[in-house]
Amino acid sequence: MNDLKEQEVNDMLEKEQIRELKRFSKRIQMEVMKMIAEIGVGHLGGSLSITDLLAVLYGAEMKYDPKNPRWEGRDWLVVSKGHSGPAVYAALALKGFMPMSRLATLNRPGTDLPSHCDRNHTPGIDMTTGSLGQGASSAAGIALAHKMDGKKNRIYLVLGDGELDEGQVWEMALFAPQHRLSNLTAFVDYNRLQLDGPTDEICALGDIAAKFREFGWYAQSIDGHDVSAVYEAIEKAKKESEKPSMIVLNTIKGNGWSGSAGRASCHNQTVSKEQLADALREMEAALKEIEEEGENE
Repeated sequence: MNDLKEQEVNDMLEKEQIRELKRFSKRIQMEVMKMIAEIGVGHLGGSLSITDLLAVLYGAEMKYDPKNPRWEGRDWLVVSKGHSGPAVYAALALKGFMPMSRLATLNRPGTDLPSHCDRNHTPGIDMTTGSLGQGASSAAGIALAHKMDGKKNRIYLVLGDGELDEGQVWEMALFAPQHRLSNLTAFVDYNRLQLDGPTDEICALGDIAAKFREFGWYAQSIDGHDVSAVYEAIEKAKKESEKPSMIVLNTIKGNGWSGSAGRASCHNQTVSKEQLADALREMEAALKEIEEEGENE
């Protein structure tokens, strides 16, 4: 190690961090599969498509305290596509917000883990969501309040691509630049599939980044399954001092398992014990590949 140049040492540390984020994403996916298989059906596709984003947010970007979920200094995450709750719950449990065993209670009577995110039930959930579009307005309001109070917290908002059919999203898209909410970073999970089919057939979205750019946002479009690209895009967004930021994540719905990837039917999919075993085999193989990447460097 002493013979390595400083830049080479830094590169190795960076590569290890990237591998850890990949591991984290894969573990989130595995827990999502277990949760949904436990109850038999659930919102699989949109949960699996955002695990790389969640891995970067909870693994490298956001300030939070699992022992004090309502800590005033935390960064806020508003998952407006609230049906992706299973992925958020898995990330929270893996980071110590709740016991891992609680994940098995997803959607059960009396659970603290309802189908859609609920801040009154789940530690670590900052805003109740589920009625599409409303989380967008909530996030902008939170960002404005924090700006008025002089707080340095950052607000992160996750939108679904089908959710962009909601007019309320575009009201927020006008409001945020008007108030120079540079503390707000929004993401669109652009997996091109919504509940009723392909987004292009239902309400074509065109160039999402260009639309938001015209509305006055700093906008980027990236590979949403490349944790390095996600991290770099967020870092660029944080340097923007006048505009809110939009990061369009080009993703695959149901990513991580061949039984769901790219299938419209995975929006709310049944998962049997046999399918769970198949998915976990694929995900464990992917984890092994990540480990081998490190060994071969």
